[in-house]
Amino acid sequence: MNEVKVAILGASGYTGAELVRLLARHSGLRIAAMTGDRKAGQPMAAVFPHLGGLSLPDLVAIGDVDFGAVDAVFCCLPHGTTQEVIAGLPPHVRTVDLSADFRLTDPAAYNTWYGHPHKAPDLQTEAVYGLTELKREAIRAARLVANPGCYPTSVQIPLVPLLKAGLIESADIIIDAKSGTSGAGRSAKEANLYCEVTEGIHAYGVASHRHAPEIEQELSEAAGRPVAVSFTPHLMPMSRGMLSTINVRLAKGAKAADLRAEWGRAYAGEPFVRALPEGGVPQTRHVRGSNFCVVSAFDDRLPGRAIVLSVIDNLVKGASGQALQNMNLMFGLPETAGLDQQPLFP
Repeated sequence: MNEVKVAILGASGYTGAELVRLLARHSGLRIAAMTGDRKAGQPMAAVFPHLGGLSLPDLVAIGDVDFGAVDAVFCCLPHGTTQEVIAGLPPHVRTVDLSADFRLTDPAAYNTWYGHPHKAPDLQTEAVYGLTELKREAIRAARLVANPGCYPTSVQIPLVPLLKAGLIESADIIIDAKSGTSGAGRSAKEANLYCEVTEGIHAYGVASHRHAPEIEQELSEAAGRPVAVSFTPHLMPMSRGMLSTINVRLAKGAKAADLRAEWGRAYAGEPFVRALPEGGVPQTRHVRGSNFCVVSAFDDRLPGRAIVLSVIDNLVKGASGQALQNMNLMFGLPETAGLDQQPLFP
């Protein structure tokens, strides 16, 4: 297959920079254009010195990209800004959108959670939700893939197979999740200053986080019935990483060992999902910089309940790595291309 020419929109943000890092090791995709409106005209090495030495085009404004000369787009723009941009792309361009703009299938739900009507409802209907391990065949044929959020990825990978197999109840799912600060993006915000986040931990978006409807949408599909969850995210004083601790009610007679066995069946042969044996506790530091999701399960001391643990790197499997995994599928490239690297430790 000929080399696929890609544009990265929003390359001056963390997810855009992570894509550049991953694509540097990819032989089938070539970066033909990168945008960063506020950084237009600058080389990538001036914006992200760690990417110096790579042969990259300079950053430009979105309006200066010749989309007729690219095959695909990674859209790393902020929520609410991507709808009109993607709607204006030529029909031949295939897109993975890393924002939340196309994740919710119900336009009314989007309006409720994001505070304004969707500006491209036809595209919203066309978009394929892109959690790779669970939607692989639909992703292959898609023109527009809505890349999942980081929290929903960390939750769905362990829970979807268990709901489908009837091993856990769909009611009373409690999700306590923690993320590194890179999940908030690179723009300057007082709440993300070093002194505001270091040496502490705090909950945010309590009972109102926008990833809740995304989680419920996909878990409901897996369960075949409406699923509502209790979801509370927390900000951790670390740059990257995500841990979701999920408390579930077991189906009658089920044990944590059954959950681990089901993951073994559901994810047999999957390159990026690892289920730990009994007693194994996944740690964010053990997936840092990688596209892996590592999960484990424990019987709770409360009868009939289990504790599920799931870790990812929020910038890789939770964003740019999964986006690349999806783009590989869309163009018939090896799914692991650009992603076959081990975690960075310590």
